Amino acid sequence: MRPLPVVAILGFPNVGKSTLFNRLLGKKKALVHSLPGMTRDAVSAVGVLGGKRFILTDTGGLEPDAGAALGAAVTERAWAAARKADIVLFVLDAKREMNAAEEELYASLRKLGRPVLVVLNKIDSGTQEARAGEYFNRLRAAEIHPISAEHLRNLEDLEAGLVRLLPAPDASAEPAAPLRLAIIGRTNVGKSSLVNRLAGEERLIVSPAPGTTRDSTDTFVVRAGKLFCLVDTAGMRRLNRARDEREQAGIIKAKKDIGRADVLCVVMDAREFPTRQDATIAYLADQSGKPLLLALNKWDLIPQGESAQTLKNVIFDRLSFVSYAPLLFVSALTGKGVVKILDTAEEVYKSGSHRVETPRLNKFLEEFTAERQPLTRAKREIKFRYMTQKGVLPPTFIVFANRSAALLPSYERYFIQALRGRFGFRGTPVRLLIRES
Repeated sequence: MRPLPVVAILGFPNVGKSTLFNRLLGKKKALVHSLPGMTRDAVSAVGVLGGKRFILTDTGGLEPDAGAALGAAVTERAWAAARKADIVLFVLDAKREMNAAEEELYASLRKLGRPVLVVLNKIDSGTQEARAGEYFNRLRAAEIHPISAEHLRNLEDLEAGLVRLLPAPDASAEPAAPLRLAIIGRTNVGKSSLVNRLAGEERLIVSPAPGTTRDSTDTFVVRAGKLFCLVDTAGMRRLNRARDEREQAGIIKAKKDIGRADVLCVVMDAREFPTRQDATIAYLADQSGKPLLLALNKWDLIPQGESAQTLKNVIFDRLSFVSYAPLLFVSALTGKGVVKILDTAEEVYKSGSHRVETPRLNKFLEEFTAERQPLTRAKREIKFRYMTQKGVLPPTFIVFANRSAALLPSYERYFIQALRGRFGFRGTPVRLLIRES
């Protein structure tokens, strides 16, 4: 199958790249903020225009004189995206004069040898649109598209120009939707480093400073013919501890991304675990109903002779409510165990999608209740009549009984544990409902 073409959006900070990114996708994927520098890593998503699929990449603002280490890293990631792109959208801000550095940047982008469409953004009137001639003269560009991404002005013209440049769709096969794996955790546990290791290159900015990742970023990788979309999220911590509004926006977006993922991977730091914040994040993951795995990162820093089983016991003693989740010991630095994250994610997703035939469920119910009489929270006996599976992701079961009442928590936990053991529901929450019949 031919890989999807890549379209990269580049430009100086705060010219409206992320707004354009969201408009071309038809949904809000990238964070938009009035303060410059909201996007640091390259954010990617699959888009469709004119029946043609492509990968659209939003980059951090290019700074030709980026002095700080983090600013230089943002610029380098943006250039890396440009070098890999098949088409470049170079965005300018029509509300200010184009400066010499932007002219030089456009000339450098043209030297890459791929089509470069100039997008003159923030055009809100016909008078402003007439200014496009000035840019033709200065840039000598083949195409300039005066638009307003925010107000959708002339956006269809840009889309038509982009469709003309995109290759015809591959008719050999319809590509399968990628498995969306959200990498979540508190700040500075190595989430971006794990994504970089899985991608085989430094696609995301890694820094010892907490809060480096502001927006959730998508990275597409293929493992054994299976397409994965790795969603690296901003580190989660209390909003009142965030350093600025941009980090707060990233934390809120990370929590929303939990609901959009197919599988969740909670990353913890092997040097300090599980912390109270680890437990909070694991609880959010469990309550989401998504298939789940845990990754204990920085395993290379654990002293020799430390027992993995001992550490596992410590984790699940404190995080017993997610004891169903596979625990992987990994090191983003050395690569140890990292590839297992993808294989395990696929396994737990299949587990969460599994359905059990009603006759097998009722045979299990009969055998289990014959040995252990069901009890309600009030410690009164309750008679189970039959059960059926209501849905998947998460697997949800309805048990019909002589009355509707909450089960004794210890009995419910034991029942679900036995259900997991019988039918292999590894790495997924299981929901149990009691209905009167």
